[in-house]
Amino acid sequence: MDFHLHEWPSHSQPNIAILTMPDEKRPFRGNHYNFIDLIRCGKEMGAFVYVITVNDVKLWNRRINSYVYNPETKTWTQMMLPLPDVVYNRIPTRKDELRPEVQQTIHSLLRHSHIRLFNPFFFNKWTLFEWLNKTKSTKRYIPATKRLTSLQDLELFLKHFPTVYLKPARGKAGKGIMRIETGSPKAKNSYRLIIQTFRKSHISLHTHLPKLWAVLKEQIGSEDYIIQQGIRLSSYQNRPFDLRVLVQKNRKGSWSLTGIGARVAGKLSITTHVPRGGSIDEPEKCLSATFGKEAARSILLKVKKTAYSIARRIEKASGHTLGEMSMDLGVDTSGQIWFFEANSRPMKFDEPDIRKKSLERIIQYSLYLSKAKKKVSG
Repeated sequence: MDFHLHEWPSHSQPNIAILTMPDEKRPFRGNHYNFIDLIRCGKEMGAFVYVITVNDVKLWNRRINSYVYNPETKTWTQMMLPLPDVVYNRIPTRKDELRPEVQQTIHSLLRHSHIRLFNPFFFNKWTLFEWLNKTKSTKRYIPATKRLTSLQDLELFLKHFPTVYLKPARGKAGKGIMRIETGSPKAKNSYRLIIQTFRKSHISLHTHLPKLWAVLKEQIGSEDYIIQQGIRLSSYQNRPFDLRVLVQKNRKGSWSLTGIGARVAGKLSITTHVPRGGSIDEPEKCLSATFGKEAARSILLKVKKTAYSIARRIEKASGHTLGEMSMDLGVDTSGQIWFFEANSRPMKFDEPDIRKKSLERIIQYSLYLSKAKKKVSG
């Protein structure tokens, strides 16, 4: 393919590589549309963005096998390009990340004197709760949470809370989440178990805790699970909702709020995740329905401050450079804010303004890192 000169990285332009996995059927895995959007955004902002796979990272070479996108022909071409200044980690899954060759690649990038990699690893739910529970500024947002290892753990939580959630420690997009409700109106000593499958919920009633535990163990298998106090979320049109918050570092390298979206639970769903039937709405509209306009604005301001506290704490505790994270925050019926989850590899936001800003922020922060790096390395 013939490339115009401006398609090549110039010496003054920072090089940003998107890191992903190789694929047998396509040049590489991951969300190609997302990568193309980033490449386009980079071009507009003076950065050269390309894609590399774990197999291409051979840091002893001065050049790296890379994938460059040509918008005119809508095709990807392989090229040997200079090593990147910054690496944006988009390894698609936890399973990929745990592979020895991927771990090795990430660690070698982290150790490299000239390359800056941010968001090296996925978060583990349990570890996040441990980190956030240890600091006064974030502890207040954490629902009671414990690793689920025995029938005693289950018994303890069901004694204290009318509703509990069971979540995989390494879960994503609501997969594998279960809910238990105690004492249904018809049978006081019963437990209602709701297991969420892709778009439906499977409900069963249990009168004996050991039998319920046996069912749960079968569901959980060898996965690590946490058990968590259920929070009575505010609802909009009789459906609970929570807030999906995106915080990213800006051109000065400081945490900044990119946007907040509301996610309203689907009719039969126990979570608000869109892939599981949830829907997108405006946070102010949803909060105003319960608290009125003025209180809704004040809650959103608190949500912003909460998100900053949590992001700072997670970054410090992780010991790594982080550039972005999405988090799920809930507002209960009294207006109290609760933290449920954070994701170090956020899925794309469907709100167009948040989406546009999120791409710009990734480039802005990468530009900041490339400059910060040059100062350090002289």
